[in-house]
Amino acid sequence: MSDPADLGVLEAAELLSARQLSSVELTEACLRRIEERNGGKPTLDGAPDSVNAWVRLYPDLAREQAAEADARRAREGERAPLLCGIPIGVKDLYAVRGLPLTASSRVLDDNATAEADCVAWAALRAHDMVLLGHTHTHEFAAGGTTDQVGNPHDLQLIVGGSSGGSAAAVAARMAPVALGSDTCGSLRIPSACCGTCAIKPTHGRLSLEGIIPLAPSLDHPGPMARTVSDCAAVLEAMAEIGTLPRAPGSGPSPLDGVTIALTDRVKQIHIDSDVLSGYEEAAKACERLGARVIELAAPLTLDWDDLSTVLMTEAWAYHRTHADRHDRYREQLAEFVEAARNFTDPQAYRAAQARRAESTAVWERWFAEHGIDAVLEPTLPILPLRRGPGYERGHPAGPGDPLIAFTALWDMTGMPVIALPVTWSTGISLAAPRGREAPLTQIAIDLQEHGLGVPGDPFAQRT
Repeated sequence: MSDPADLGVLEAAELLSARQLSSVELTEACLRRIEERNGGKPTLDGAPDSVNAWVRLYPDLAREQAAEADARRAREGERAPLLCGIPIGVKDLYAVRGLPLTASSRVLDDNATAEADCVAWAALRAHDMVLLGHTHTHEFAAGGTTDQVGNPHDLQLIVGGSSGGSAAAVAARMAPVALGSDTCGSLRIPSACCGTCAIKPTHGRLSLEGIIPLAPSLDHPGPMARTVSDCAAVLEAMAEIGTLPRAPGSGPSPLDGVTIALTDRVKQIHIDSDVLSGYEEAAKACERLGARVIELAAPLTLDWDDLSTVLMTEAWAYHRTHADRHDRYREQLAEFVEAARNFTDPQAYRAAQARRAESTAVWERWFAEHGIDAVLEPTLPILPLRRGPGYERGHPAGPGDPLIAFTALWDMTGMPVIALPVTWSTGISLAAPRGREAPLTQIAIDLQEHGLGVPGDPFAQRT
């Protein structure tokens, strides 16, 4: 067997079930990989020569949980959960009972511990997944760069954000899967920057209880892994969602009967040539796999003012409790919170939410009227930026940020989106109406397995 740290979720689960690999062995392999590739012990601010995906590691706890998972598999055999014994990283917004929770910020007390598990982690812990550590977030999830983390493919580039630590941990093969969250693109942006996959489920599909918020009516928890199939297995365990597809379809035309829409949103935003090439490659792959690919005008454009009103009003509702610690924010976050203080008009907020609901209904009618199964778009219009200035003032965490040019719409509508890579630095996204995670997942799996593939190990390629 090659290094177990290189295994994906479903690959590892198969070996664990067959008793050809133990969770203790798998966990030790991941801990060794972290030591080899993280670039030293976790730090709050990172360094130019390190990946620094983790804000905190829990090796003793991980070993204890791995032993418990092995014992459960020995007792229950085939009745043990699929994910029993699979190691995972958890974004530093998810509360884990008895462990610190800091949102990668100096604002929160590193000595304080969570009193209870968040609902999302409790669901996975019930499956006896193994917690390796908390992964870095862009501070309080309010940004798209996560500059304290280096991109495993090129340390000079951003990992994206806000779930940047999770993307780096998965891309560097330090963990087979990690949890993130998505408010304006925070699962999908790092996926596009690092060559990973992510599923942003329908808003409300997963509980936000116990997760530090950015804007609750926009926040979407979700999984990130190296394949869509692996993401689907974890999402299924996190939510009462029924059975999600895990395997690709068979035959030369697995997307036969599927309609994919390409909208004029792509023509309205400047797109880097490499990104455009990847998008066109994905569209051709859909056609090659039997899908009907059509070009349609989007029914409406995103109202960026409404996004600002919703995002900033809800952000201030949380951050006002930290007003006495304002000097502890990084500069970009301080500027963000200072701006959020101005969003306190309840009538403006209610009106924005009403327009948002109406816009979502327009999009859903558009999907239905044209028989569209999914919209295909680039995840980002640009390649990963250079790492460094993301926490300086003048870097927006909302409207005006090019990183969210495509992604933010689907948080406002609450619709499910799956992000998958074309190359490690370019990605595409598939969006569908609310509640359509299962058929969307099958489309994405088929596209990845039969059309686009999975980027390789950045460290192996470097050597």
